[in-house]
Amino acid sequence: MPLHGTEWADRYGTPTPLGATWLSEREAWNFSLVSRHAQRVELLLFREDEPGTPALIREMAFPDNKSGHFWHCRVAAAEAPGAFAYAYRVDGDNVGHDAGWNRFDPLKLLLDPYAKAVWFPPGYDREAARHAGANAGKAMLGVLPSPGGELLEPFDWQGVESPRHGADLVFYELHLRGFTAHPSSGLSRETRGTYLGLIEKIPYLRDLGVTAVELMPVFQYDSSDGNYWGYSPVGFFAPHAQYGSGASPTAHVAELKTMVRELHRAGIEVILDVVFNHTGEGGADGPTFGFRGIDNASYYLQSADREEAYFDVTGTGNTVAINDRFVRRMIVDSLLHWVGEYHIDGFRFDLAAVKARNPDGSLNLTDPPIVGDIMAAPGLQGVRMIEEPWDAAGVKQLGLNNPNRMGMQWNDEYRDCVRRFVRGDGGNTRELADRIAGSPDLFPPTLEYAKRPFQSVNIVTCHDGFTLYDLVSYSHKHNLANGEDNRDGLGENYSSNHGIEGDEGLTKEIRLLRERQARNYHAILMLSAGTPLLLAGDEGLRTQGGNNNTWNQDNELGWIDWGRLEANASHREFLKRLLALRNAFPTLVRPTYWGGDASWYGLDGPQRFFDEDRALALRLTGRDGESDLYLCLNAHSEPLPFTVQGEARRWRIALDTSGGTPEVQVPGADGPFTRSPIEVAGRSVVLLIGSSA
Repeated sequence: MPLHGTEWADRYGTPTPLGATWLSEREAWNFSLVSRHAQRVELLLFREDEPGTPALIREMAFPDNKSGHFWHCRVAAAEAPGAFAYAYRVDGDNVGHDAGWNRFDPLKLLLDPYAKAVWFPPGYDREAARHAGANAGKAMLGVLPSPGGELLEPFDWQGVESPRHGADLVFYELHLRGFTAHPSSGLSRETRGTYLGLIEKIPYLRDLGVTAVELMPVFQYDSSDGNYWGYSPVGFFAPHAQYGSGASPTAHVAELKTMVRELHRAGIEVILDVVFNHTGEGGADGPTFGFRGIDNASYYLQSADREEAYFDVTGTGNTVAINDRFVRRMIVDSLLHWVGEYHIDGFRFDLAAVKARNPDGSLNLTDPPIVGDIMAAPGLQGVRMIEEPWDAAGVKQLGLNNPNRMGMQWNDEYRDCVRRFVRGDGGNTRELADRIAGSPDLFPPTLEYAKRPFQSVNIVTCHDGFTLYDLVSYSHKHNLANGEDNRDGLGENYSSNHGIEGDEGLTKEIRLLRERQARNYHAILMLSAGTPLLLAGDEGLRTQGGNNNTWNQDNELGWIDWGRLEANASHREFLKRLLALRNAFPTLVRPTYWGGDASWYGLDGPQRFFDEDRALALRLTGRDGESDLYLCLNAHSEPLPFTVQGEARRWRIALDTSGGTPEVQVPGADGPFTRSPIEVAGRSVVLLIGSSA
């Protein structure tokens, strides 16, 4: 007798949804996995107390359990009492495919790419994944959504809605573990470096004035590989379990949601740094966790050279085939999962230029399919999409070169220009005017493109490079802790030690100059059109001892020292007042470019942009009764007189970075009146607020 409807599904499963799904009305799981080239697929279920011995093995047999490229089955809970986790074994032909070659191993346990949580059993061994053969009891496993389990437990969002910031949007980039792992954080040993630990620092974030945290990767990765930053995901749906409290194997799922809820309650958006361009499986000699063993030729870009194995434009050994149709679906499903399940407000795409790669590795710079898929997904409308618009192979898609016309982009042109000017290089005031104005040359506000200044995410420092203090304290990198040679020169764009490398032998004069330069960087950042990004710890002049790449430093070098932040509380107070100043004057932050309201000057007249220029002035005319602003920038080592240009006004000093002690702070709009010309100290920034009274 033929099977119909639910009877067919009960016996053979369904191809959708992908992953492991609990069907409460059937008291069963549905499993679905995509593999174009597999010839045999097995599902294995495990109990928590016996991770090395399957509680059930179910073959997904062709033709009953295969539809197109989907392998699927259904398992009743009664068939595997106490089942907690699952994995696959996949076999097939490793040569002869037009799409490339595969790496099937019929004995290897493989993680489901759609696993919503990952469990590392006590016997987990990364090396077992690097070599051929069985690794039962040593492999990471997907956690089953089970009745009474935390993956199915409804979360109480308590009616807290996601905030949505506009002119006051300020990103604060932090590493979730490194932010609170240091003993000086004042947290208990149990909560340091965890989702719950970040909750305890929300009052600090609110006091500082940031409105969005940008979390470095929280996708699950293998901590045993030494990659502290987490840019080595093993799956795109599961949060990193090791940032949880460890109360249970899946407690971290609810703890991450709790963290997001409490940040939202405080009016702070949550942005995730997501890595879809490569995985933690690395190059040909790397471990096989899942993707490689499930369908290597589909998930990764293949090299034409069999010895190279992978087409690598990420610098990690592999590159995900982002524009493969099933990979595109997985990425969109992942984004929808994080928005729907965790209420995430936006995503920063690591090495986003990889999205321009076709499945054969060639470039589609104008309309890569994944961009359209993301833009068209109904559940992603209004979600912030932020791009690191380059890859490790030299492709750069900043501004109009980026096919994501509505997204935001990290602006490294802003970073390099501001660094050159503050260091005193000279000759770039014309470009500096564009960068301060929101980079309209890169994001043109024309009828055709209608770009907006907020699309430029202005960075001076970020996780990848020197901290702010190190930027003004070191002329070359000091990465011996990473096993790197320090003798290769600068190693960091446009840094300066201002006389002494590091802090050994530091004089008061150099210390004060460094602190002034740090104030200059933050002042220019906050007085620029565009969206500013702050690196966590820069508000307290955090140092990494000149290390510009702490990707493998899960220690005090890579953590934030809260004692140092307190010792440099004056700079934090300065930055707080800068943020308040930025928010107090809508003249600065507009939804459109300044246009004709901005006039650029030199010391005593219109700016002519000479090559030797190290000074620049901006007069910004207020709208609708708002105050005029006059910004003076002096990168010379000596003081210079600035003659205030334009319509007469009475001018108050709102900001002056030249204070002789680190306690100097932004005085606000009620500062004393000053007369033109105004003397601006060497290496200083001064902001005047105009009044017609």
